[in-house]
Amino acid sequence: MTDDVELRRLATRRADMKLAFRSHLMAYVIVNAGLVAIYLMTGGFGDYFWPIWPMLGWGVGLAAHAFTVYMDGEGMRDRLIEQELEKLRRKN
Repeated sequence: MTDDVELRRLATRRADMKLAFRSHLMAYVIVNAGLVAIYLMTGGFGDYFWPIWPMLGWGVGLAAHAFTVYMDGEGMRDRLIEQELEKLRRKN
């Protein structure tokens, strides 16, 4: 029974992480589409494409978020927690 409870807790946490990433991605797309629309509506054709800077800056954060969610970030977090627990156990 305990294993099922622990697996459900882990699955819930992972699902929450994926949902949070999807929300982050949607905000990125909507906001940056709005910035590009502003650029185009203010006669941006041929001018300096300034929306690239917020896209790149925010994109770095988005990529880091994706890495932690989809590239075993959860496993990395669990390993770090275990390392810290071991250090604390050795102290006591």
